[in-house]
Amino acid sequence: MTAVSKTVDPVWGEHDVTSAKGASDENFPVGSLLFARTNRAHVSAYYNFARVIDDMVDNAQLSPEAKIARLRGMEAVIRGEAEAPHRADAQTAVILRRHLLQTGVPLETATDLITAFCQDAVKNRYRNWDELLGYCRFSANPVGRFLLLLHGERAETLPLSDALCSALQVINHLQDVTSDLRTLDRSYLPQDMLQAEGAKVEDVLLARSKPGLRRVLDHLLDEVDHLNRQAVHLPGLVRDRRMRAYCAVVVALSHSLAARLRREDPVAGRVKLGRGDAVFALLRGGKALIG
Repeated sequence: MTAVSKTVDPVWGEHDVTSAKGASDENFPVGSLLFARTNRAHVSAYYNFARVIDDMVDNAQLSPEAKIARLRGMEAVIRGEAEAPHRADAQTAVILRRHLLQTGVPLETATDLITAFCQDAVKNRYRNWDELLGYCRFSANPVGRFLLLLHGERAETLPLSDALCSALQVINHLQDVTSDLRTLDRSYLPQDMLQAEGAKVEDVLLARSKPGLRRVLDHLLDEVDHLNRQAVHLPGLVRDRRMRAYCAVVVALSHSLAARLRREDPVAGRVKLGRGDAVFALLRGGKALIG
């Protein structure tokens, strides 16, 4: 008998990518009950898509070229320039496009994420803070913009949302500073900060932070604090009560995580929120909800 060869799609490959991540992997409640019931399906579609493309770029079995091909395939589906195959990963783009068109939220809130993940496929070091902040513009800021625009918020809320999302992104990089390097050979620590403090990227693989690396982490937290000081004004500009409460919760969590990273060593172990942090954040949210 003659074997029948299987044609592998050059864009999508042979196997789909489904995310193993859940809400517990996030720094804040992505499926929050604070969202109006009418908006929860839109939020779920957005996060399902984001998790799948995140898994695509972190998939160790795919080459950088294959990752970018799949990500660009997802982008083409979002933009309505191509049809998606009937597989779970590609269908998240189909579903999200439908939700974006229904709500009028710009397609760029999804395609900007793809820009960031395509960068992750080929770039694993960052020269300075400005370069890292440029990455956050595409990797994190679209999330806040999606949520605010979904709730009909004004353009003046977006810069403050960008500050909050960039702060959270850098916080996440610091939380994962060891695992990112060990599993992905990826480091978001600015090279100029490391050099100035006589530290090396590989220092994050030690049992605990050396003094030079600790100073780099603190320099980054100084930048996070600056962003958080801007973000604290965001809830006051948000008109939707539920969204205002959600923003207040996330702002509080961002401040709490930054403070914990000051006190604890992310190299010695992943720094996480405590129960007290969650209670404090919920109290802030409740105050914003009735305010």
